Amino acid sequence: MTVVRVGTFNLNNLFSRFNFQTEIDAVHTAAGSDGGELAVSYEFNDPHRFKIRTYKGRLVKGKNPEDQKLIAGRILAMDLDVLAVQEVEDIDTLRFFCTRDLRRLYPHLTLIEGNDRRLIDVALLSKFPLGAVTSWQHAVHPDRPGERVFSRDLLEADVMAPDDRDKRLFTLFNNHLKSQFVEHDQDPVAGKAANDELRRRQAEVAQRIVAARTRPDSRFLVLGDMNDAPAAAPLAPLVNSSGLSLTNALTHPTQTREPKPDDPPPPASGAWTHRFKESGKPAKYELFDQIWLSPALAELQRGAFVDRRTRHAGDGSDHDPAWVELDLEF
Repeated sequence: MTVVRVGTFNLNNLFSRFNFQTEIDAVHTAAGSDGGELAVSYEFNDPHRFKIRTYKGRLVKGKNPEDQKLIAGRILAMDLDVLAVQEVEDIDTLRFFCTRDLRRLYPHLTLIEGNDRRLIDVALLSKFPLGAVTSWQHAVHPDRPGERVFSRDLLEADVMAPDDRDKRLFTLFNNHLKSQFVEHDQDPVAGKAANDELRRRQAEVAQRIVAARTRPDSRFLVLGDMNDAPAAAPLAPLVNSSGLSLTNALTHPTQTREPKPDDPPPPASGAWTHRFKESGKPAKYELFDQIWLSPALAELQRGAFVDRRTRHAGDGSDHDPAWVELDLEF
């Protein structure tokens, strides 16, 4: 048996370091003031000739370099075999991050552009080879057949044995469901109800997809940023599905750091991975980042872990990564 470690981590806006595109017809140079090096300057004053990345009127910036180092350090310290991630802008950003910050720890990467208007996608990093990869971003719910149901995507990927690319170890379904955030100009009660309803539809469609793509004896994981507690009603169609019989792998995980004195008691799930605070209200601590195992994999689980942050503000992300250890033979 070999211990294989599989986890999930919301990287919190891992955006590209580049922020514009433009058309340049010619390079105009002039001698420097000292007669030496050539100087080049451009003026971008025609809005039809250049484009900058914005969202809701704000400039989209690359992730703070210090925060990027922090999340990279946490990933390197965990040294997982397979890591599902959320909130990555594009495949080039992911490749650059893995090459420079993760020291090429993960040779196998996949990311498919999804539906999010904020440019955040789900992706997968793996030491093991990947097989088939499927995007479900075009899936719809029968109640609203004219619109895509997933805010980002449901990314399905087969993870293969390192020495036998014809042997599938397990299939992974990476999620990033609708957030809890309500716009400031929205009614908070109506906004929350709308978010919960969308999350419920997403859970229903995810359940149907996973059920159709697997068998009762299949080895698969459903994981990612679910943006709700494991026992929350919107997630019930997926996590309580009698057909899937999923096991919550993070019921009582080992934490990499002892809780701080001012940490609240853990929720019923036994741990938390996300802290959020509304103005004037106490902070909430929830297990939003989850790992659910099929019956065939639940039998092989030997451990579960959460990498506890050192600061409430977050060590590079406002989410904590979680992972499981599985005994696999290959």
